[in-house]
Amino acid sequence: MLELYSLISGSSGNCSLLTNGKTSILIDCGTSGKRAFAALEGLGFSPQKLAAILVTHEHDDHTRGVGIMARKLKLPVYATEGTHRNMKVGVIDDAQRRLVSPDITYDIDGIGVTPFTIPHDASDPCGYSFTDGADKVTIATDIGHMPDSLFSRISGSKSIILESNHDIDMLRMGGYPYPLKQRILSDHGHLSNAAAAKTALRLVNCGTEHIMLGHLSNNNNLPEIAQMETFNMLTDNGVRVGIDVTLQIAARYSVTAFAK
Repeated sequence: MLELYSLISGSSGNCSLLTNGKTSILIDCGTSGKRAFAALEGLGFSPQKLAAILVTHEHDDHTRGVGIMARKLKLPVYATEGTHRNMKVGVIDDAQRRLVSPDITYDIDGIGVTPFTIPHDASDPCGYSFTDGADKVTIATDIGHMPDSLFSRISGSKSIILESNHDIDMLRMGGYPYPLKQRILSDHGHLSNAAAAKTALRLVNCGTEHIMLGHLSNNNNLPEIAQMETFNMLTDNGVRVGIDVTLQIAARYSVTAFAK
């Protein structure tokens, strides 16, 4: 059985752990190595048991600790060619660099890993879906919008970490410079609460059982606002939250496990 944990999540840093009890993979490490080690050990998990690091894109809130973790633990780092070329993580041995391409499935010690293209303002960014042959789980953040082509990649996930980055009104009325607001609201920015809510409903209608809303903005969102927008969308359309699907928020600075 695949288990997915959010170790930290938000505009200040993102890092997740996937494990099947035998093989464990770190997805992004947008925090210090010290904090990543502490989060893993807080789960009762030894960092030395990690098999790999997967990177979604080169932005610092996803890569800050990738280099130190890879060097200290001698881990292979999987990413697209564009991400490898542009992320600033210090020296990583060529033998540790592994290239991935969207829609091609890779096996990492018995876990199937499928990258998929995401619309974000980075160089060749991707999300990841994982399967053990039975269940599919997915990480889908840093998404400017949700076209059908992307939805088809995440559809069928039993569990998903889904971006719910900002409340549109908070962003528009907030103190960010106008160009930054436009970047976030663009088709290659971040997924709003409203867009996440619509996506969540589509996912539940396709069989998703567990949704964790993640990558919340520290300045343009609140956990209760993000959760309520998706909750209302689901319940208004006959979905029983807590029965048909679990819904929760990924904590900014602490580990969040999926509800059972």
